[in-house]
Amino acid sequence: MPLRLPPLPALRFFEAAGRHQSFKLAAAELNVTPSAISHGIVGLEEALGVELFVREPRGISLTAVGADYLSYVSEAFSLIAIGTQRLPNQRADRSVTLSCAPTFASRWLLPRLGSFRARWPNINVSVDTSRRQVGFPVDGFDFAIRMSRAPVAGTAWTRLFGERFVPVCSPAYLATLRDERGVPSLRRATLIHVNAASEDWQMWLDATGTDGIDTTGGLHVDTIQLAFEAASMGLGVALGRKPLVDGDLASGALVEACAPTIASTTAYWLVSTENADSAIRRPELADFRRWLVDEAAAFDAHADAAADGDLAAHR
Repeated sequence: MPLRLPPLPALRFFEAAGRHQSFKLAAAELNVTPSAISHGIVGLEEALGVELFVREPRGISLTAVGADYLSYVSEAFSLIAIGTQRLPNQRADRSVTLSCAPTFASRWLLPRLGSFRARWPNINVSVDTSRRQVGFPVDGFDFAIRMSRAPVAGTAWTRLFGERFVPVCSPAYLATLRDERGVPSLRRATLIHVNAASEDWQMWLDATGTDGIDTTGGLHVDTIQLAFEAASMGLGVALGRKPLVDGDLASGALVEACAPTIASTTAYWLVSTENADSAIRRPELADFRRWLVDEAAAFDAHADAAADGDLAAHR
């Protein structure tokens, strides 16, 4: 007797909604409407005879039964994805898919991607900067670049480099911060905050031993890119994150408002699925990983040398 399976499209809806804990985010990922997700899951619950989600005015959450079932469904989709990748000649094209933050993509990755394309012109690279969690290998991504203090179990993590923080503003705004001795003072500044950043002004102030500055006010934005743009427009002082701010400093759109430069406690990591034979079956993944790690190492070595030079200059 064949196995009795629930509706497979509804299972896909359930897996995405359970992973995101949101019908809206699941709908955006699968390119359907939230109503379609909701109706599909209602049908799945009726077919199974159990309640998978608790619906509340402020959102949804998995029931205990739903959380247990999600682990099986997610594993099943992972097995299907792995099996599909293992099919002979399944991928006539050679491609690499990567998920990363938009500011990192535009300010660090894309300027370097030309060297990869020049060396491997037949490997297509797809960069996704949408704000969503990535499930390996269910979501079809080969790699992700994430900020973290340490690796997370369940996937393969390779450290690329850390950020370095320094206050930045426009040249004209810097002139307004100088005291009677000509020394810039952050106490005169409007601080520009990034709401989603795990490390922001309070970290820099604590690390430098700077006190007497109110971090509750100022201008609040939701992306690093907006913070840099606001600073270049003279709206205040942003916490510059090297290497993301390097282009603005080189062009003169932004200048360092004060010293010193502080190393972050988090770092950029290259994340991928733990699959030992993927490099054998898809050598383009090994090529991309090796190129990206080499690029990061070269950048990190240059950044360390520059940081040592800055430290010596401020002694």
